[in-house]
Amino acid sequence: DAEVSTRKKTFSEVQRERLDQAERTVLIKCPPKLNEKKLLQYLSTHGNVKSHFFFENRGINALIEFSEKSSIASLQDAVGIPNAAEHHVVPFKSRLFTFTLKNPGSQSAEEAPLHLSPQCHIPVTDLIQKLCLADSISSQMYLLLNEYQLTEENIKLRFLACSLVRDFARAYFPDSTVKPFGSSVNTFGKLGCDVDMFLDFHDTQVPATKMKKGPFEMEFQMKRLPSERLATQRILSVIGDCLDNFGPGCVSVQKILNARCPLVKFAHQPTGFLCDLSVSNSIAIRSSELLYIYGCLDSRVRALVFTVRCWARVHGLTNSAPGTWITNFSLTMMVMFFLQKRSPPIIPTLDQLKELADAKDKHIIGGYDCSFVSDLRKIKPTKNTETLDVLLGEFFEYYGNFDFRRNSINLRKGKEVNKPESSPLYIWNPFEQDLNISKNVNQPQLEKFIAMARESAWILQKEDKTQQIINKEPWGLAALLIPFGRSNSSKMKNRMKGIGSETIRSLLDSLKLNNANSQQKAVGK
Repeated sequence: DAEVSTRKKTFSEVQRERLDQAERTVLIKCPPKLNEKKLLQYLSTHGNVKSHFFFENRGINALIEFSEKSSIASLQDAVGIPNAAEHHVVPFKSRLFTFTLKNPGSQSAEEAPLHLSPQCHIPVTDLIQKLCLADSISSQMYLLLNEYQLTEENIKLRFLACSLVRDFARAYFPDSTVKPFGSSVNTFGKLGCDVDMFLDFHDTQVPATKMKKGPFEMEFQMKRLPSERLATQRILSVIGDCLDNFGPGCVSVQKILNARCPLVKFAHQPTGFLCDLSVSNSIAIRSSELLYIYGCLDSRVRALVFTVRCWARVHGLTNSAPGTWITNFSLTMMVMFFLQKRSPPIIPTLDQLKELADAKDKHIIGGYDCSFVSDLRKIKPTKNTETLDVLLGEFFEYYGNFDFRRNSINLRKGKEVNKPESSPLYIWNPFEQDLNISKNVNQPQLEKFIAMARESAWILQKEDKTQQIINKEPWGLAALLIPFGRSNSSKMKNRMKGIGSETIRSLLDSLKLNNANSQQKAVGK
């Protein structure tokens, strides 16, 4: 443990630590006027309280982490069943409690106000005001990162949500776990983002091994189904029904079982999260770990990603609803690729990380090689010393002039390669190399991105910071987070020159392709 604490922990170590923490945690709905000291004194009669915090979500709530798991059983034994005068209750004893005062009037009105941990980021308008007080674009970007990134408290709440779902899953599958993946764990999550979680049977899928003594082999008798997909659909259907019928605070449960990746969507009211539950999404976990490594290697990585994603959202380049726009995941990959292309590179390519992998890092999933080093100490720090001021401007310059018509983005190689097909934006999936993660993006959306990148590069190059501060005008990053209005529409048209011709060219190409196909079909008839 001492050795682990002196270095950056591996992704797996962090996951294990957080999951263990969550199993020792309860969530308590509190009354409006609460004596924090008295609540902690009462809870301490069941065991040592290791950490706690309060937050606002449909009232005041307290997350309580005990030192020992046995303290939760002790507390559950002392807690009563709700009065069922109006509604009949489902007798499932969870780790969600409601704490009320027997004599509210006797409580002192002079209680110290509770410190409430924020669970969402500040509005962009408030952020812009804060950014104007910084002394450099680098400072502005770190300030944005600090305001938007997941807090320690919010991460604990996310793992607790997974742990509470796991309590239901274990009624059917005692060895299963429920783990978060994606933005909740990859260091790029924004306050308020959804919780992606998956049901993991990794420990139960160990094949039968030969018994040490005697001529016998033993294995479990298990239900056999024609396909893994059908098994996944059946499992999620049952867990979904379980959450819908018996899960305290689980509402708006939707079973989306015919999707490419079957899942259950639901809102978890006690924690305030929107959740997506899937089954054993191994490649998604590897993607989460890869981003975790990149995020840990250099502080500039996360600052640039958060800045670019905030910028994209302000200008309508990304959207929380599915559609033809660029996703946050695609944008993050574009930032990673740009950082691989710097001289010297700021982060290594995936192939370079694979070369550093040892036997325990080898992962072949569904025929795809998902191996890369997990120990951060094996990765040499970059010699690149460029400031974020420089990198932000260069990012917009790079993609404002990128040849999207011919080239694709490949993080495995860290270089542009010819597009294998005609999608407007082609970003290779880092692991499933036959997939384009940005296949949904259409030509108008890509052109909008290019136009905004060119405009942003121009603003950063031309602005007079001192004059703007004197005039009390937004400058640097703050100026980029204000939607570009009609006042500079004529300037934008000049910088858009050349983009329209790409559209015409791509339309002609597609017409030629369609014409050739129709001629082939006609010949075939």
